[in-house]
Amino acid sequence: MLTVLAGGVGAAKFVDGLSAVVPPEEITVIANTGDDASFHGLHISPDMDTIIYTLAGIIDRERGWGVAGDTFECLNALRMLGEDAWFQLGDRDLAMHLRRTRRLHEGATLSEVTREICDSFHIRSRVIPMTDALAPTLIRTAEGTLPFQEYFVKLQQRLEVLEIDLSAARASRPAPGVLEAIRDSDAVILAPSNPFISIGPILAIPGVGEALRAASAIAAVTPIVGGKALKGPADRMLKSLGFEPSAGAMAKLYRDFLDLFVLDRKDEYLKPSIERSGVRVLVTDTIMNSAASKQNLARSVVEALQRRWERGHHART
Repeated sequence: MLTVLAGGVGAAKFVDGLSAVVPPEEITVIANTGDDASFHGLHISPDMDTIIYTLAGIIDRERGWGVAGDTFECLNALRMLGEDAWFQLGDRDLAMHLRRTRRLHEGATLSEVTREICDSFHIRSRVIPMTDALAPTLIRTAEGTLPFQEYFVKLQQRLEVLEIDLSAARASRPAPGVLEAIRDSDAVILAPSNPFISIGPILAIPGVGEALRAASAIAAVTPIVGGKALKGPADRMLKSLGFEPSAGAMAKLYRDFLDLFVLDRKDEYLKPSIERSGVRVLVTDTIMNSAASKQNLARSVVEALQRRWERGHHART
């Protein structure tokens, strides 16, 4: 059994590859909900929806989010009515949010609704939110503290990030199954996601850090290649928050519980310094621009973890 801590686009690509090389039933995805928000009265879970649409085979692969072939007539009509409609919600995408919001209003939990939605899409892997509570990530900038989606989407990440407020996540409780999935898995994989705004909120949930330190094996796939984020502002956040914008800094962020760090070939020169900190390094191609590249990366990570698990098992016996 494998558990993946996941953000949005990069994580979805990795999970897509992973589900092609191991039985999907053996995968649990714990999704970040720190960027959940309410728009037009609807509860939106962007990272979780990207995972679900990807596993359902209907993701818009060019955008990396939303439903392939979707239209935006409802959003255009909202603009005509004077609504502030900067957050992109497609017409088919709205069905997901209408269903989720109705069920939440009826008293269902977010994890219950997510399970129902995954069943509707015949998704064989388990997808669970990090928490059933509202746990919004806030971004502090020189122009004030902003809700995450306002910083990320409306302002296109233009403002320098001075601090990331995860206090809501720290005050929440893990959703049912989160801690058990981490503790009972053969391995946990931190997907190639932003360490501050995608993985960070999950790590801030009470009990997650302790569960990771007790886990059998943990790997993290770098989202930084050649000092640049493959998508999003991770490299700029590293710099503005006082870290070197490099894959090496990523390894340091996770070294408290990490067994294996997956480094791109472009950054192979960093391997000796990372391994001196006690973390084993796998050097491989981490850029996922095709089905084959996603599967090759996932296979390499799983095989490296399997070798590590087997060594640990033999040592105990």
